[in-house]
Amino acid sequence: MIKILDKLIIKDFLKTYFFVVLMLILIVLVLDFTEKNDAFIRNEVPSGEILKYMFNYGLYLNNLLTPITVFISVIFITSRMAGRTEIVAILSSGISFIRMLRPFLMGAAMIAIASFLLNGWVLPGATASLYKFKMEYLDDDAQFNYQNLHVKVAPDVYAYISKYYTGPKTGYSFTLEHITEGRLISKLTADRITWDTTTNAWKVKNWKIRKLQDMGEDFSVGEEMDTVLSITPNDFDLPPNHHETLILPELSKQIKVLEERGADNVSFYKIERYVRFMSPFAAIILTFIGVIVSSKKTRGGSGFKIALGFMLAFVYIILFLLSRTFAEAGTTYPIFAIWLPNIIFALTGLVMYKTIPR
Repeated sequence: MIKILDKLIIKDFLKTYFFVVLMLILIVLVLDFTEKNDAFIRNEVPSGEILKYMFNYGLYLNNLLTPITVFISVIFITSRMAGRTEIVAILSSGISFIRMLRPFLMGAAMIAIASFLLNGWVLPGATASLYKFKMEYLDDDAQFNYQNLHVKVAPDVYAYISKYYTGPKTGYSFTLEHITEGRLISKLTADRITWDTTTNAWKVKNWKIRKLQDMGEDFSVGEEMDTVLSITPNDFDLPPNHHETLILPELSKQIKVLEERGADNVSFYKIERYVRFMSPFAAIILTFIGVIVSSKKTRGGSGFKIALGFMLAFVYIILFLLSRTFAEAGTTYPIFAIWLPNIIFALTGLVMYKTIPR
């Protein structure tokens, strides 16, 4: 009897979840198409590219809306069961509340696993395609510039560029320092550094070199000089939010490369990896809270509970966005900041389980 009930609850839960996901995604896609339709016509975007964009954007929305869709699905199913006194009958038959939770958590675990696979291996490609589409058809003149770049180009050799422009492949206020055991060996400064496509090498303009020696120092200047660096424009000419466009193995590999170079933006890649391991657990935590909130029969029906579900899900999303912003701003413990929404909602769920009558 219990196994039959488990199957029915899981089936009903997943069916409702997919229906809610589909409806919300379709609504957002229609609104997005209406907003961008003039740009599509003006830029003569092929229909096939638009359909591909809509599909990829739908995948992106599915990941973004998972906390809302899971929570709403759980509250809808549980409140409907409570309204039919099915939960009362289940608990009266000797089945504990924790045992009744099992099929809901199993369904949430299936969604969590699917979300992890989607985030780790499918969504990055869709995100990369989205950015490519926007740059090609919606932001034709966009150029991405970078400031205050610090890069480790060789053992004990560090480069700094004040401003770098991806279009002309040119950087300004360039510095190259050779430091061994905390001691400065040599320092190259230049007003500008440019990538020469004919020689596939960097050229520095208006340069100065200072070499420290035991008996003094050697100082030289010049107008132009080739220099060999282990970096190329491809290391700078990355799409926006590049960390979101890498599958999980590529993300780990990129983090290792950036750490070896001492790059400043490695924290964004680490935070992205934290998020991909953290976000699937939201489905399980919110399912636990949803069942507790909506398992009691009320006279008002399920309308209030669904509204409450929307509110709590939006609170979770806002808290997640804030915690990610704090992590990217340079907090001391970024992994704690990323996991903070799950920690808060998990503790909230435990308190509700102990205090809310069922």
